[in-house]
Amino acid sequence: MSLQPATIRVQESRRAAIETAWARLHVSERDRRASQTRLVRKRRLWRTVIGGATALKRIIDIAAAVVGLSLLGIPLIAVAVLIKATDGGPVLYWQTRVGQWGRPFTFPKFRSMVMNAEDLKDQLLSDNQHGEGVTFKMRRDPRVTWIGRILRRASADELPQLWCVLKGDMSLVGPRPPVPREVALYTLSDRRRLDVKPGLTCTWQVSGRADIPFPEQVQLDVQYIESQSTWLDLTLLVRTVPAVLLGRGAY
Repeated sequence: MSLQPATIRVQESRRAAIETAWARLHVSERDRRASQTRLVRKRRLWRTVIGGATALKRIIDIAAAVVGLSLLGIPLIAVAVLIKATDGGPVLYWQTRVGQWGRPFTFPKFRSMVMNAEDLKDQLLSDNQHGEGVTFKMRRDPRVTWIGRILRRASADELPQLWCVLKGDMSLVGPRPPVPREVALYTLSDRRRLDVKPGLTCTWQVSGRADIPFPEQVQLDVQYIESQSTWLDLTLLVRTVPAVLLGRGAY
């Protein structure tokens, strides 16, 4: 029994539609694989760029820390002698600070305060320049020794942290490392500043230091994290020199 012409046309039309659909599916699958390949290549390129920038930052950190510790050896010894001669107490003040991704590390500073400074802190909270905020800053802190005021003015009390840079706990540039007591008061948005290694200097350190309120410090830190580059780090390091010399916000 032969098929009617109309039936033959319908079957041919269906066959053509199926072939067209298969052709479209094949092209779509090919395009999808090509798109995935391009995406993988972009991801690899991005990882290479980020990895290279991270490696370069680490190389600069190590080189600067080695040079700094070598050149400043005699001045560091002189500072240590002056601190020891002031009250006979320890030269270095060791703290636990919070680093990248919330990892704690040991943080040294030249001791600029009396030996029982932490015990006296709670008595001075009402004089906090940052109000009832996360951080504690006081312009004329009675706990600071005479040599401590000189060291703080010149930011020389921070020089032992070059050891932390050499170890890899810190970088030359990055948000300043907070103490656990401060991190416990952080909001979720504040914790964004823990996404990178802490540093010796940062954006708000060269823009007013302790005179800048904590919320603005966080904002500046986040801006740095989102736009960090080798050029930005070098720019902040250069700006640190006049900031230290002028001593604005250093107390």
